[in-house]
Amino acid sequence: MQALVIVAHGSHLNPDSSAPTHRHADTIRETGAFDEVKTGFWKEEPSLREVLRTVESEEVFVVPLFVSEGYFTEQVIPRELRLSGWDVSAWGSDGLSANTATLTAADTGQTVHYCGPVGTHEAMTDVIVRRAETVTGDPDVGKGFGLAVVGHGTERNENSAKAIEYHAERVRETGRFEEVQALYMDEEPEVDDVTDYFESGDVVVVPLFIADGFHTQEDIPEDMGLTDDYRTGYDVPADVGGHRIWYAGAVGTEGLMADVILERAADAGADIEAAIATVREATRETDGVGETPTAGD
Repeated sequence: MQALVIVAHGSHLNPDSSAPTHRHADTIRETGAFDEVKTGFWKEEPSLREVLRTVESEEVFVVPLFVSEGYFTEQVIPRELRLSGWDVSAWGSDGLSANTATLTAADTGQTVHYCGPVGTHEAMTDVIVRRAETVTGDPDVGKGFGLAVVGHGTERNENSAKAIEYHAERVRETGRFEEVQALYMDEEPEVDDVTDYFESGDVVVVPLFIADGFHTQEDIPEDMGLTDDYRTGYDVPADVGGHRIWYAGAVGTEGLMADVILERAADAGADIEAAIATVREATRETDGVGETPTAGD
């Protein structure tokens, strides 16, 4: 038997924070790729400390639903899961290349394949592009459009910006969009000045966040000038400084995120190629008819 455990932050204050995690778990569970699919959270139940005890399988693939490598993926999760012998050097990562470390859970004896975060996997680039397709309703969006990939950014964790730059560059290399720019909330270049960085009349803004919350629903829309008060809502697209801003909301709410989770598990040795193909096809169908929520709804 093999199990998948998706671990995320969660929130005591925002009940919607865990919704994408549960949704992606349901999508993967329906494929039958794993004998068990469980979720665990830092700020909700089941807790990270207890989640492995809810799993019967002896082999467990743990995938962190986090954007970047840092405090939670390197310290909190391994500690709470009680992964014997964990050391961040096991990933041998430069801040973007964490892959898999196979360890033993001290209190349950399970073999745990601890994966790098979803946010740094190359498949996340596809999710960002899919988010642009979803919010515009155009599967071929790109010509005449600019794309802004937005992250939190922080001097406390340089890896936070690395993930944003990595995916912005990967999209840029495809040549699909007229312009591609990485922007941040807490460092330069700032999302507040989004229109200063684009000549394109249409700009899709995709925040590289796992769930919609305070930053994506309140801060960013107000900072970009979509609205003076997030509580009154805003249009998608919205006219700002002579540009049409297509604000997509958190990338983690996109259905295709389930594919990135599976890709992480596959990289760790899970035999799930058929499930990956199923998820990619299924999310293409559902996202294409607007079942993925967009900002401003």
